[in-house]
Amino acid sequence: MSVNQQAHTGPPYGQPQPGYQGYQQPVYGGQPLPGVPQSQYGAYNGPMPGYQQPVPPQGYFPSLGFPSKGSPVSLNSDTSSLAPNFIGSLRATPTSGAPPPASGASLPSGHLAYSQFGHGDVQNGIPASAAPMQRPPASQPFLPGSAPTPVSQTSTFQQYGPPPASVQQLSNHMAGMTVGSTTASAPPPAGLGYGPPTSVPPVSGSFSATGSGLYTPYTASQGPPPTSVSQGLPLAQPPFPGQPVSTQRLPTQVPGFAPPPSSTGIGPSSYPPTTGAPRPPTMPGPPLPGQAVAGPPTSQPNHVSSPPPPSTMSGLHPGPPMSGLHGPPPPTHPPQPGYQMQQNGSFGQVRGPHPNYGGAYPGTPNYGSQPGPPPPPKRLDPDSIPSPQLNELPPQQKPRHRIDPDAIPSPIQVIEDDRSNRGSEPFVTGVRGQVPPLVTTNFLVKDQGNASPRYIRCTSYNIPCTSDMAKQSQVPLAAVIKPLATLPPEETLPYLVDHGESGPVRCNRCKAYMCPFMQFIEGGRRFQCCFCSCVTEVPPHYFQHLDHTGKRVDFCDRPELSLGSYEFLATVDYCKNNKFPSPPAFIFMIDVSYNAVKSGLVRLICEELKSLLDYLPREGNMEESAIRVGFVTYNKVLHFYNVKSSLAQPQMMVVSDVADMFVPLLDGFLVNVNESRTVIASLLDQIPEMFADTRETETVFAPVIQAGLEALKAAECAGKLFIFHTSLPIAEAPGKLKNRDDKKLINTDKEKTLFQPQTSFYNNLAKDCVAQGCCVDLFLFPNQYLDVATLGVVTYQTGGSIYKYAYFQLETDQDRFLNDLRRDVQKEVGFDAVMRVRTSTGIRATDFFGAFYMSNTTDVEMAGLDCDKTITVEFKHDDKLSEDSGALLQCALLYTSCAGQRRLRIHNLSLNCCTQLADLYRNCETDTLINYLAKYAYRGVLGSPVKTVRDALINQCAQILACYRKNCASPSSAGQLILPECMKLLPVYLNCVLKSDVLQPGPEVTTDDRAYIRQLVTSMDVAETNVFFYPRLLPLTKADVDSDSLPAAIRNSEERLSKGDIYLLENGLNIFVWVGVNVQQGLIQNLFGVSSFSQISNTLSILPVLENPFSKKVRSIVDMLQLQRSRYMKLIIVKQEDKLEMLFKHFLVEDKSLSGGASYVDFLCHMHKEIRQLLS
Repeated sequence: MSVNQQAHTGPPYGQPQPGYQGYQQPVYGGQPLPGVPQSQYGAYNGPMPGYQQPVPPQGYFPSLGFPSKGSPVSLNSDTSSLAPNFIGSLRATPTSGAPPPASGASLPSGHLAYSQFGHGDVQNGIPASAAPMQRPPASQPFLPGSAPTPVSQTSTFQQYGPPPASVQQLSNHMAGMTVGSTTASAPPPAGLGYGPPTSVPPVSGSFSATGSGLYTPYTASQGPPPTSVSQGLPLAQPPFPGQPVSTQRLPTQVPGFAPPPSSTGIGPSSYPPTTGAPRPPTMPGPPLPGQAVAGPPTSQPNHVSSPPPPSTMSGLHPGPPMSGLHGPPPPTHPPQPGYQMQQNGSFGQVRGPHPNYGGAYPGTPNYGSQPGPPPPPKRLDPDSIPSPQLNELPPQQKPRHRIDPDAIPSPIQVIEDDRSNRGSEPFVTGVRGQVPPLVTTNFLVKDQGNASPRYIRCTSYNIPCTSDMAKQSQVPLAAVIKPLATLPPEETLPYLVDHGESGPVRCNRCKAYMCPFMQFIEGGRRFQCCFCSCVTEVPPHYFQHLDHTGKRVDFCDRPELSLGSYEFLATVDYCKNNKFPSPPAFIFMIDVSYNAVKSGLVRLICEELKSLLDYLPREGNMEESAIRVGFVTYNKVLHFYNVKSSLAQPQMMVVSDVADMFVPLLDGFLVNVNESRTVIASLLDQIPEMFADTRETETVFAPVIQAGLEALKAAECAGKLFIFHTSLPIAEAPGKLKNRDDKKLINTDKEKTLFQPQTSFYNNLAKDCVAQGCCVDLFLFPNQYLDVATLGVVTYQTGGSIYKYAYFQLETDQDRFLNDLRRDVQKEVGFDAVMRVRTSTGIRATDFFGAFYMSNTTDVEMAGLDCDKTITVEFKHDDKLSEDSGALLQCALLYTSCAGQRRLRIHNLSLNCCTQLADLYRNCETDTLINYLAKYAYRGVLGSPVKTVRDALINQCAQILACYRKNCASPSSAGQLILPECMKLLPVYLNCVLKSDVLQPGPEVTTDDRAYIRQLVTSMDVAETNVFFYPRLLPLTKADVDSDSLPAAIRNSEERLSKGDIYLLENGLNIFVWVGVNVQQGLIQNLFGVSSFSQISNTLSILPVLENPFSKKVRSIVDMLQLQRSRYMKLIIVKQEDKLEMLFKHFLVEDKSLSGGASYVDFLCHMHKEIRQLLS
């Protein structure tokens, strides 16, 4: 049974916990049933019956863990839910052998377990039974009185805390837990990151110096220890037995830990000196820091301290706050049988439970039974705790204790907790500065004055009042804005407001648009701007009286006064050359060189376009699309086609003078699909035949874009070019390129040239395209180096998308390509777009990231902006902010809709401001922070060596965490790593960014791949970067075939995989299905339709359609994931021990990477070292 996820944090207070299998469960109030052994970590509600808890000795405060005079320093700097996040023996309420509390594993039917919005009838946050709301037409005209009336809102932010726990729950790592140091029969060779599957696998990926594994058996009756460091309210005095400690949100505490000696990791308990070093003497008198207080038997210590520095005495390094607390005595009843050990063996030894999977592992037969309670240890010395078979080991094989990966913050746990705490309630946006649920949580948004987090997410929702404070914290202040984001069906699209010829009401000075934060004065005759404080006359047609609170009496009826997001119909003043725009055009430009024809690509594109042209985007309730289409084919020359409806056959015109591109026909090039349907169909039939025998291998590229641009200019409209291209453009023509791929430049100062365009020609071309509103989408089918860094420039600066299909093969890649093409043609796009972000006095937008062009410092210009693209904006202080008024952002996007209507889309967001650093750290959003940092780094590689960029990232994050440690965490040993609650995943996610192909490529990553990923990530939204950097890993064999929900995810590490299971890993670009060597034959037959592991083909690109529940379930999971992503993911079947497995392992981001990236545990140690250096 390979269920190595961390335990779920337990059900909400007052709900019974599910019973443990194997024996009855004591009643939830703590009353044991007669004759039933009390589970050591059962649902806990007060001190354990029958166990007298001693009062702590005077002068000793359990919350601190070291002797102290006077009252203790509170564990946290304030009374709210931000607690220092000690990373320690992190465990949640266990579910030993039991089905877990339903957190995210079994969402109500219809719920997706992951949020990427706007697909089908996925219920998003409201119960499946609720009647679905009617979705209005694409952008409904606003009728006065039809705006949603804001619900008067009570407190919108509920604290979800676990039940009160007494100090007893702050037990040491595990009362009565044996530190097993049992080695497997043949230890794998030392130094391997992960032993080959044939050797005995490492236990939890940890090796001692000699490679022996360490593991801690849990019996079925024993879960892992709870995480309940008291948090929330400072303890004014040590809690007494029975006095509940208020807990708010579970902190995680990592054993204090220092840099590891040489390369080993850090122990799950304490960081002992290298094997064989003398132990500190036992000292009488008051307990040393980190020593247990005499009392009941405590178990393995829960901290990892560094080897004693020479300056201190030979006692242990000061331990963490929790080290000496009293835990309940270990159970003395014999262990209950847990799950049967799987016959097929597993990858990695048994480990702690995962959320949503029943129970801890049983031990293997040798160490199933738990020894009696150990004698009270004299000092916290892990090697003095008796453990089975330790004496049988040769002396040099005593394992070095290492940090238990289950004891450090788990992304899976955080995601599950957020889902269970915040997935059920709608997120109401009426309150300033609310942090939204995570992007991985499914929730419903109710707009009551602030833009939905689907449109804007911030790195922090409480920003420092002064620039000095912002510099001190180093937390970047940024917003990731997705102005045309798709909403789920049950949320209302922005209302369209038409103010007639006078246009939208705006501030006279700063030109901000009317919004809910404007203040009406003088009985409603004037309004004061919330951005610049200027007072403006209200136009007579817009006048309305105020009520007794100073609000306009019609504020409920006007979207711009009551909602965070809405649209205005733009007047002619907002249009180019003061005339309304024509509807946009789509031009399909197909490479017909030898490679494209031979691979079957040309025929495939032509066949698909015949049906796809019926699905061009159209406005709300229009009968047909207003978009006109045109066709070009090219190799060394260009062929234009006249498809005028009056023609019997299409006509072809060839332009061979590519140096001076022009469009040879005006009438008949851009046509309405319905009018010219038969001519277009005839053309698409003829193109593959015309070029079937071509021998032309060379292509041009820049003239193709120029041709499309000229055609749009001649038609006086904006539009999009869909270019299908296969090779490096080496034919004699403007924009000709040479092959400059050079792997030897990697890790040199010249590496940055690989990301830069070869020539400035394309930058100038991009500028012309943006001016005309000509957006370029590029579909690449390379068999060798193509120079994506240069070819992608125009696409990138016009707001377009690049799709890349290396070594394109019809049978394996056509599904992915056709799905991408369909979605790209059909999705919502705004043309000729300009975006400006206004802010209230005190901060201003200083930097922008994304796929766009800027001709000045404020306006973001995009020839096209689609529903998947984000623009990331960074803000800096230019004055002081005040806590009372907060800070405001207004994003205004001016664009032409697909019907040719000029519109303004407005998004408003209000943020809090703080004078205390603790408030900043309590309101950060790590996923958004990582999105910003990745984009910042990916832009950095254009001008700096990659190593410099990596170091800057590590340094900035170390400064963010060191500032928290210094200013917000309670004083404690420097040997401890303390993380802010909402940033506890910063190290694991940052490590994923550092190990990504752009910043640390393996030998198999091509230069083109790196340039492609760099451009892709730059316009990703927060949900996409989240799964791209930390992929989702699902155990398919654990999926419930009868429910609609996904199986609970597990952590991205090889030691979490079992040889007997099948797993799915997705990262937004690929879906891997990994099949273990010992998977039961029946499962293989059900999923792949073959009878044995060896017969599974790894060239499958889609799963076979088989009529059995398992096949249906897995295919439905794959379909569900595909719908959540903006690109169709490539399906790759990986058999364990197959050559493709190396590629799969590259995505197990918690492990060491082959390209030299650190494992999560090692990186956490490295970050801790950096933080300590900054603090000292």
